[in-house]
Amino acid sequence: MNAYAQPLNENTVRFERILPATPDRVWEYLVDSDKRAKWLASGVMEQKPNGKVTLVFRNTELPSIKEPAPAKHKDKEGSGFTATVLECNKPHLLRMTWGTASEVTFELSPQGNQTKLVLTHRKLPGRTDKINVSGGWHTHLAILQEVLAGEPIGPFWSRFEKLHAEYEKRID
Repeated sequence: MNAYAQPLNENTVRFERILPATPDRVWEYLVDSDKRAKWLASGVMEQKPNGKVTLVFRNTELPSIKEPAPAKHKDKEGSGFTATVLECNKPHLLRMTWGTASEVTFELSPQGNQTKLVLTHRKLPGRTDKINVSGGWHTHLAILQEVLAGEPIGPFWSRFEKLHAEYEKRID
């Protein structure tokens, strides 16, 4: 399984991960604000089609190794957006809008006592967006894996910056 995002077409990337938890436990980290805040963003989610989702990102607060946001990202700390749930089938499928134009799907399937997560981000308007979301999802999914495994959480920003630079090379 490749850790890097796989471009599926000009506006879609996909990640696959095996997570050290059952689908029910992983699901809670997708939908529960307090648990989601440990790896991605806080905010209430109505778990039903057309339900509202609020996502507030505080990436500097995520890791156990604290580091300040780079200057180009300081204005994004504490920012977020409202999304809409498009499909919700606990604990297997969550599809929602992302920002104003794109959409994210989380698919969970049992793998023994673990979970296969397939994350697909569609409708990305261009290369810059593909690079940004690929670096972001890669970093956030690494943190989710650490949280679920009970491992120390590494730094966010230095990991993101390294992955962002790698995706600059990988994505056409």
